[in-house]
Amino acid sequence: MQLDKLRHLKVMQEGIQLPTIVVVGDQSSGKSSVLESLAGINLPRGQGICTRVPLIMRLQHHSDPLPELHLEFLGRTVQTDETHISDAINQATDEIAGSGKVVKKNGVPDLTMVDLPGITRVPVHGQPDDIYEQISAIITEYIKPEESIILNVLSATVDFPTCESIRMSQRVDKTGLRTLAVVTKADKAPEGLLNKVEADDVNIGLGYVCVRNRIGDESYDEARKEEANLFETHPLLSKFDKSIVGIPVLAQKLVRIQATIIAKCLPEIVRKINDKLSANRSELTRMPQNLTSVPEAMSALMQIIGSSVETLRKVLLRGEFEEYPDDKHMHCTARLELENSSEDNYKDNFLMEEIRVLEETRGIWLPNFLPRAAFLMILQNKVKEISGAPVEFVSKVWEYIEKVVVAVLKRHSEHYPQLESSTRRAAQNLIAKRKDMSADRVAEIIEMEKIIDYTCDPEYLTVWVEVGHLKSFPSIRDQAFDIKMRITAYWKIVLKRLVDSMALNLQFSVNNLVNMDMEKEILTELMDPHGGGLERLLEESHSVATKRERLNKSIKLLKDSKEVVAKVMDRIAFNAD
Repeated sequence: MQLDKLRHLKVMQEGIQLPTIVVVGDQSSGKSSVLESLAGINLPRGQGICTRVPLIMRLQHHSDPLPELHLEFLGRTVQTDETHISDAINQATDEIAGSGKVVKKNGVPDLTMVDLPGITRVPVHGQPDDIYEQISAIITEYIKPEESIILNVLSATVDFPTCESIRMSQRVDKTGLRTLAVVTKADKAPEGLLNKVEADDVNIGLGYVCVRNRIGDESYDEARKEEANLFETHPLLSKFDKSIVGIPVLAQKLVRIQATIIAKCLPEIVRKINDKLSANRSELTRMPQNLTSVPEAMSALMQIIGSSVETLRKVLLRGEFEEYPDDKHMHCTARLELENSSEDNYKDNFLMEEIRVLEETRGIWLPNFLPRAAFLMILQNKVKEISGAPVEFVSKVWEYIEKVVVAVLKRHSEHYPQLESSTRRAAQNLIAKRKDMSADRVAEIIEMEKIIDYTCDPEYLTVWVEVGHLKSFPSIRDQAFDIKMRITAYWKIVLKRLVDSMALNLQFSVNNLVNMDMEKEILTELMDPHGGGLERLLEESHSVATKRERLNKSIKLLKDSKEVVAKVMDRIAFNAD
């Protein structure tokens, strides 16, 4: 079958589901007997493949009277025969717990079926305590896709609604349109079986087929003759319509169902293959060039630096965040923090500080003369009180800048992870220098404000006049209030000057960092004897090389799969004509 070539190509690993007949059944439902009858071979019983692994069984009719049997697992193909098939499956299972077997035999139907472990709730013979959960997860994985046909094996000796396999089927196929029921052991419980099948209490959309299991040492030919005789002569079972009894009927029905679902699913399979192929090709195109020379490496490096600098200009200099619309960590909040640090919190104990300072600086001077020493002492105290805020603010700004710069460099060099450590180290070294320079500048500004009381800002007199009306309160000492007025007016100038100076210094520093220093620092770091040089770019990282290889393999697989599907569709069109 052409479709089996897709399975052999492992196209399902690309997330593309193929039409599959999945065989499920409770333990002791007779599932193994049904599969043996369809394939005409003996399968392991008990603890073998039936309770441990999923297994894909491909049946193919061919004219040679000598059957061909082989197992495929771990990339190997192991030939076997009818006598040793059971042992061979067990041995393969012990080795890798899985894979597939192929049976080519005269008279078998052309079918591909997935044989799943039988459902059991009670662990036996060293099975894990969660054996039921493990088996349920495996079965659900295989029967959930819409492309899967569920062959549900039920024993005639049990009530169908109580079967765990029925419950699992109903969870993923609520309408029953993907489920076909096989009723085994019809000869063991014929009473009422016809009513159970006709009542269809469990909603089996594809119908029922009742069969007789092979008994003892019967050959498969003998078993089929006995089965035919049973449904012909048994007083109860002979009443069944001949279209729903016997292994041959089951085989024919499965072949028809398989052909129908293949024809139905092929257009969607083609679409998924094309979508996946297009996506993989696009992803491969977006991957970095595999650099082979120093000039190519230099060109790639300059492109990384150039794109990183342009992003930093947007984020740090122009406040444009379209490259990081949802990453709030990349959005600067320095303006808000500056405003918060500028609030005047000196509103309690009105005039008490001024009066105290005037007392301490009292000397011989003209009446109503305001001593400059008192003004400077109050000013120095106020500057000292807020001196920690500018330093802390500058530190936070540079921490933010460092996070932004490192994140931008990492993003733009993601295809060359061998550069990450060098670019991060260069950025951190450069920012550390700039941070120290800003801290020194802020400390200098604060010291100037402590020792020099000067401004030519006209707002000083404006504010001084605005608060002058409060002198009408008789309880306020004239000199204390006068100094309060002067400090209030001058303090606004100090804060504005401090804010402006810090803002200008930070913007100037960041501008130089982005436009002048960054490229030079990265190149210096990379060319350092410990930096590895441009040659590091010629060594493609393991992750990138692995991804490139995976994409190339996937593209080849999908192209091969596309050709196989085209042949299948051509054959279907030819047969239709």
